[in-house]
Amino acid sequence: MTEQNLDLPPVVSADLLRRRLAERPEATAVVDVRWYLDGRSGRDAYLSGHLPGAVWADVDRDLAAPATPEGGRHPLPAPEDFAAALGRLGIGDDTAVIAYDDAGGSTAARLVWLMRVLGSPAAVLDGGIQAWDGPLEAGEAAAEPRQRTPRPWPADRFTGAKELLDGAGAPGALVLDARTHGRYTGEAPAPVDARPGHIPGARSAEWQGNLDADGRFASAERLRERFAALGADRAGGITAYCGSGVTACHNLLALERAGYPEARLYPGSWSAWGADSALPVETGDPAEQPGR
Repeated sequence: MTEQNLDLPPVVSADLLRRRLAERPEATAVVDVRWYLDGRSGRDAYLSGHLPGAVWADVDRDLAAPATPEGGRHPLPAPEDFAAALGRLGIGDDTAVIAYDDAGGSTAARLVWLMRVLGSPAAVLDGGIQAWDGPLEAGEAAAEPRQRTPRPWPADRFTGAKELLDGAGAPGALVLDARTHGRYTGEAPAPVDARPGHIPGARSAEWQGNLDADGRFASAERLRERFAALGADRAGGITAYCGSGVTACHNLLALERAGYPEARLYPGSWSAWGADSALPVETGDPAEQPGR
């Protein structure tokens, strides 16, 4: 990989994307990662109009292994399967990726974070498809398959239920829940949640809180203030989770932007934790209790 590629930040503007496409089109892949929890088809949205030359990545097929009760709705794909999916999409060992969606980067972040923890250049398009003021293309863009070498997932960037359970309440452990506050407290459970509530000791950190009012990522300074208020400055380690390990990656990119680059993902997230009746659950928000 080139030094220029390695310097790609986690979030880029539409202007930077245009420059890359003009200067290094052969080394840049634009990836549409639209996906909807409500059952709408991300592929149909892509086919109806996407950035010129963009390919579509399927969160369920390309960015995850098949769902299991133990692994949740979006387990990590095997390194070989992830590499094969990227190669099919035209993403080789030296290809920089700029990914987007239409929801503040909440699903594009999954692809970007997975690539970045492997040391590959990847960024979210700030503002998503809405930030692109040029023409869109309909139909499917053809990708030239490329060789992508499988790389093992770095163990220090992921964690599991047992590790979280053993560390619950430990000084310096910070666990951030990226779901909406209502799902975190259990007051507004979603049909996809096996049980209401959250992992004991986790703090509520809705992924939407990483965005400004215009739907773009907040500045590094404001994000640092946000995560510092949640305890990041005092944390010995930070773990992010959400419903199934997708929007948690938005928090992980925001943490990197804020200066906390070593946070971990719990891939199974609430879809795995909540499905295991042997694991404890906490409801409400301890931070809102009197005296806190």
